[in-house]
Amino acid sequence: MARHEHRGPAVKLLRTIRLDPSDTFVFARAAEPGEWAVSGAFMFWNGENAALEGKQLAAFRSGFLGIESFGWSTLVQIVEASPDMRRAAVETLAARLATHLGAPSHQAALAAAEEELDFASSLCTHPVDTLIAVHRRQEHGEVREAFRSLRAKPGEGRSLRALSFLVEEDEVPLEEPVDLMALAREHRK
Repeated sequence: MARHEHRGPAVKLLRTIRLDPSDTFVFARAAEPGEWAVSGAFMFWNGENAALEGKQLAAFRSGFLGIESFGWSTLVQIVEASPDMRRAAVETLAARLATHLGAPSHQAALAAAEEELDFASSLCTHPVDTLIAVHRRQEHGEVREAFRSLRAKPGEGRSLRALSFLVEEDEVPLEEPVDLMALAREHRK
């Protein structure tokens, strides 16, 4: 007997996307395109963010966490997913939380993963295929995040090229610019 996937109502989740190769040299570990993604702010809750530099600073400032690789992606895309896909994403993230961060129990890891996927879903208020970017900063001892949605320029259709998008919402000014050329030189060493 063939196993059928439960088809309940679709939900929206975030998936990593790579429009150009920059993530592979901006971050120490780049997420693979197409991974389920969460904000990843929990990776920076230790409070030592002022000492971050280089690729770790880039991940702190502008990275979404791919839950399979625990790698980073500059952009994520809103996509539809089945409830079964969401459950699988929760299980995958819970396993990574236990493996990489030492969650105290499977139940604690599941609860944290569920919360992270709920937050990721809450960012999916725009239409499917909208791209989302994050700007993260440390403020008064807390990690603050601001999210921007990006849409294709008029006439670009569904073309996904890095320079064919417009910021749809107010852009958050960067406190310190990221030097992509320096990161590229570091990558070549």
